[in-house]
Amino acid sequence: MSRSGTETLLAVSAGQTQELETTVETLSVLTRTNTGLQYKKMKLENPPTLASELTSLPVTSWRRFARDGRIEQICILSDVERMKCEAEELKQLVAEGVDALSAKSKKERFDEQSWDSLKSSPFYEVLREHRDVLPDDIPAELPQDKGVQHEIDLVPGTKYCVTRQWPLPRDQVKAMGDFFESRRKAG
Repeated sequence: MSRSGTETLLAVSAGQTQELETTVETLSVLTRTNTGLQYKKMKLENPPTLASELTSLPVTSWRRFARDGRIEQICILSDVERMKCEAEELKQLVAEGVDALSAKSKKERFDEQSWDSLKSSPFYEVLREHRDVLPDDIPAELPQDKGVQHEIDLVPGTKYCVTRQWPLPRDQVKAMGDFFESRRKAG
């Protein structure tokens, strides 16, 4: 996407010209079509110009619009420099092959995912709160009880639910039914 210019709309009323707050910006957008990539001109009224303006826009789920059939295309805003860097790294990895990944580069990638590297993240506090969910080392014991209890109360006579792609043989169904009935009677 590249910017090709801006224009300010003027309003004329009672012989006086007045400048409106609305600015229209013409963007040249690279789009993917059935025949390949094409540039299209797109006019936007008052487009955000600062990163802070972009990040303060309300988040809307595109899935809702996709289901309605009201969406024509999806535009993903991304950092061009970061994308170029990542594309270059990816090209280099593909050129070198998988075997070229040394233990040092694996260690570097692992270190990038450490708690220290996450300190600048806005989600750091939440992640630290739930650090026992995905611990660094395999725990030797169960995690500490968080006080959340899950129970399923069955109404007497309720059949169990089996979600299989094929039916069970009758003898297995009977054995399972007898088992649950005996558990129900036992309390």
